[in-house]
Amino acid sequence: MPPMKQFFLSVLEVVEVLIIALVSIYFVYAFIAQPFRVEGSSMEPNFSGGDYLVVDEVSYKFRNPERGEVIVLHNPTNDTEFFIKRIVGLPGEELIIRDGHVFVDGELIKEEYLPREVSIKGEYYFNLNDGEYFVMGDNRLQSFDSRSWGPLGRSDIVGTVRVRFWPLNEFEIYKVET
Repeated sequence: MPPMKQFFLSVLEVVEVLIIALVSIYFVYAFIAQPFRVEGSSMEPNFSGGDYLVVDEVSYKFRNPERGEVIVLHNPTNDTEFFIKRIVGLPGEELIIRDGHVFVDGELIKEEYLPREVSIKGEYYFNLNDGEYFVMGDNRLQSFDSRSWGPLGRSDIVGTVRVRFWPLNEFEIYKVET
């Protein structure tokens, strides 16, 4: 085979591999998982500004979000912004926040992911309808969340956090609930 033809075939093979890789990356990014950068302090101490996460956009197509899961959502007051929050209340539940505690259907919920000194100011009462979730930041005193804008619609949920990959010393994989 002449050297020029061999060179052309090699270049064509490299271009083919690059195109397949780029299309694959696009489909993963568009339909399966996205990187997300945490901004602000609303999820401290569990997530900090500058953390980089991988958000699973597929799981909720096959199952419902669960209490305690950390999600990325569209800001209900500005659809171009994204927030990270934790699911506290599920569809059909009665949620009461009183005396610094969260009660669901009259029962105090255990939030073991929060430090003991975390407190909540004010009293809130919500009855969640079908397709509505109540979300709060882990930093309850510094979080713009469902206490401010009300229940979150299912359509505003982008996905659930699966991996924290930055900073490297805090790398963590979050298990898939079944």
